Amino acid sequence: MSKPSIRCAIYTRKSSEEGLDQEFNSLDAQYEACASYIASQRHEGWKPVKDRYDDGGISGGTLERPALNRLMADIDAGRIRMIVVYKIDRLTRSLADFARLVERLEAAGCSFVSITQAFNTSSSMGRLTLNVLLSFAQFEREVTAERIRDKIAASKKKGLWMGGVCPLGYDRDPDPDTRTLVVNHREASKVNKLFELYDQHGCLKSVEQEAQSLNLRSKRHVYTTGRVAGDKPFSRGQIYHILRTPVYLGLIRHKDQTYPGQHPAILEEVLWERVQEKLISAGRRSRGRTSSGDPAAKVTDQAVLTGRMFDETGDRLTPTHTTRRGRKLRYYVSNRLISGGIDPSGWRLPAPKLEEQVATVVADHIETHASNYTLTVSPDIRSEKSVKEKAGSLIKRLRTDGLSSSPDLVDRIDLRPDRLLVRLNAENIVRELGVEVRNLSGELAALEVPWQFRRRGVEAKIIVGNPAPEPDQTLIRMLSLAHQWLEQVKAGLPLKQIARKQGVTPAYIRTRTKLAFLSPKIQQAIVAGNFPPAFTTNRILQAKIPLDWREQDTLFGV
Repeated sequence: MSKPSIRCAIYTRKSSEEGLDQEFNSLDAQYEACASYIASQRHEGWKPVKDRYDDGGISGGTLERPALNRLMADIDAGRIRMIVVYKIDRLTRSLADFARLVERLEAAGCSFVSITQAFNTSSSMGRLTLNVLLSFAQFEREVTAERIRDKIAASKKKGLWMGGVCPLGYDRDPDPDTRTLVVNHREASKVNKLFELYDQHGCLKSVEQEAQSLNLRSKRHVYTTGRVAGDKPFSRGQIYHILRTPVYLGLIRHKDQTYPGQHPAILEEVLWERVQEKLISAGRRSRGRTSSGDPAAKVTDQAVLTGRMFDETGDRLTPTHTTRRGRKLRYYVSNRLISGGIDPSGWRLPAPKLEEQVATVVADHIETHASNYTLTVSPDIRSEKSVKEKAGSLIKRLRTDGLSSSPDLVDRIDLRPDRLLVRLNAENIVRELGVEVRNLSGELAALEVPWQFRRRGVEAKIIVGNPAPEPDQTLIRMLSLAHQWLEQVKAGLPLKQIARKQGVTPAYIRTRTKLAFLSPKIQQAIVAGNFPPAFTTNRILQAKIPLDWREQDTLFGV
């Protein structure tokens, strides 16, 4: 009796494109070896399919490969029952990706074999061997990636240009073995003109309009595929990017560091410094808008921390807003969330609450130093009274009007997962207190305060410093209703009647009445405002609350 036919597909892959243009390349060698192995299994009913599945120049760290996608589609359609590869790492170098592939293959009734690594995945030892091989393949890929990153970093420290699209004003060196840039004098004049325009106007919109009137256009790029890009009027984003690029000073940037480059500068350092100062100053301008003439309305609409806040990655937080139910809601958002889309590590913080709490901790900080007579290095009994009075006036303004009363008092805020590092502007403190710079206490210009947050990447509730307890009024109101409903039930009133009177369903009453059975310690903490803010009404109701009060206290951290 003849064995059933097993249709076999040969999959080949090579990470780089080097050598693929040869008449007989690595993909051909893999294919021939696999074809010979299939021929040796003819007695088992193995038959090769005519189609080839070759991925040349694609890493094994991703499953987004044209030939692999085509192969998986044929497997799902039932046309393939066996995948033959030269080595397992040709299929994938990632354990996570391999687990997904195996699950999909098993669902389609398909198997695979590596002709140079003999193992049987039907046994536990075979699966262990496979996992070990894949672990080493993934390790090799990660080590290679680290080696490439280290090489790029070392090369940039030497001032070498490590590839990518050439910036406006420069071209690649004609010698392919020389990793540096040469000046394109026609484009360099455009760069200088853009810097001069911004130095003159200090406004990106004005520079954009004047650049269009002068017919200044972006760099033209012709890619290896023949696609042409660029040679268009400058947008404000492109102009800002050019104005912030240190390559024009003869520097090479790697992440947040710059190193002397091997290419010549095309800008004068004095012009560069003036433009950078104006960009920073423009970033700190109030962006408040109001349709009314009410000054108070405008103050509440100002993003007073613009240009001053940075997250733990060094990314600047940008002010933004949205309108919900006719109300304008302001936020500070990590710049990468605006320019690059979704990033779970980014911050999105409510602006008014953050500004209010930062103003409070700064006021507390100054008040503490004033009480301890540590505003200055050497307190002078003749001037100390005047200094304390001025400090008291500043503290009062901060508590009443927030940071808008002294918008330049805060110089920089660095966000950390559990702390805020706040640096005050020494010159403005000196002006407010009427003391000399050399006599200002060094401890006054910087403070570090704890803070808490709910979520990242979405709207977050924040608590800066150690504020006074703030009771959750919604939770307190629901706790009070729960006790009222419980008393009505004890008095014999039907649940449906209570619900009808309240305009809700009986299930609503039933689920919320259990708040009345929380331990006395928890109920006291809720009323006093000492209950953990993470536990909202909905989160408490969703939890499986034990009957034992001590277990409840442990569950809710009271």
